[in-house]
Amino acid sequence: MSFFLYAATFFILAVLGAVALGVQIWALTDCLRTPAADFQRVSKRSKQFWGALTAVSTFFGFLYLLPAATALVAPNMGMLMIINLAGATVAGVYLADVRPALAEVRGRGRGNQTRGTSW
Repeated sequence: MSFFLYAATFFILAVLGAVALGVQIWALTDCLRTPAADFQRVSKRSKQFWGALTAVSTFFGFLYLLPAATALVAPNMGMLMIINLAGATVAGVYLADVRPALAEVRGRGRGNQTRGTSW
């Protein structure tokens, strides 16, 4: 019985950690590809600020999954899990708040959607 509980815990924590790491990598790559001038135009923090936050977030996401990848040990539920959750939150804030504002400046926002052809 304890083996199945351990296996279920390992699977759930590893999948959630991998999803969080994917979101963190997505936020980091989007931040690094965006020009610094766009951040100033939307009156958000600087590119260096968001780049540093998302890089640290991705680093802690990687550290969280490292034990699972090397020794098939379940990711721990200690302080590293809380830090990874905070990192996922940072990446989520970037993707939900900063990225849409940057998309509007780049011309890919909601205001510049192409309409269907008129009949």
